[in-house]
Amino acid sequence: MNSRKVSAFFLLTFGVLTSLFAQGMNNENLGKILYTVSDSISGGAGQWYFTAGGREMLCITDENANRMRIISPVAMEEDLEPDQLKACMEANFHSALDVRYALSEGTVWVAYIHPLQELTKQQAIDAITQVFNAAETFGSTYNSTHLVFPKTEKEREEEPLPTKKS
Repeated sequence: MNSRKVSAFFLLTFGVLTSLFAQGMNNENLGKILYTVSDSISGGAGQWYFTAGGREMLCITDENANRMRIISPVAMEEDLEPDQLKACMEANFHSALDVRYALSEGTVWVAYIHPLQELTKQQAIDAITQVFNAAETFGSTYNSTHLVFPKTEKEREEEPLPTKKS
């Protein structure tokens, strides 16, 4: 291969890789997405308060640190049933997928955390959906989507066996 072909190959490969990995999300673009999908919104670049499907959410970004999070409060720690924190931890492993249940200053939150620049429009929309679902299913199924990682061996053993129908 001559040097011209190698240079062309390198430039083409670098250009494709750059477009694949550098999405270029910033506060301006994320704000446009949030305004499009929210029921109502206030705040501005880097800190938006909004509702989606009637659920209160907050999006916080730091462009310098390349971080963003979308969060929604779900319960006060003092109001939790005895096994709910354990259920949240198990859901973080099995059914919360890209979001996590988290505890901060006495409030249980659902949180989606991601590098800002690498975030795509579809990931942002999916994040809002998952935060919404995990918040709405808190106290019952604790899931962010219809997908659930396989159950543990112990959970499968505890399930009743299906019975034959006559």
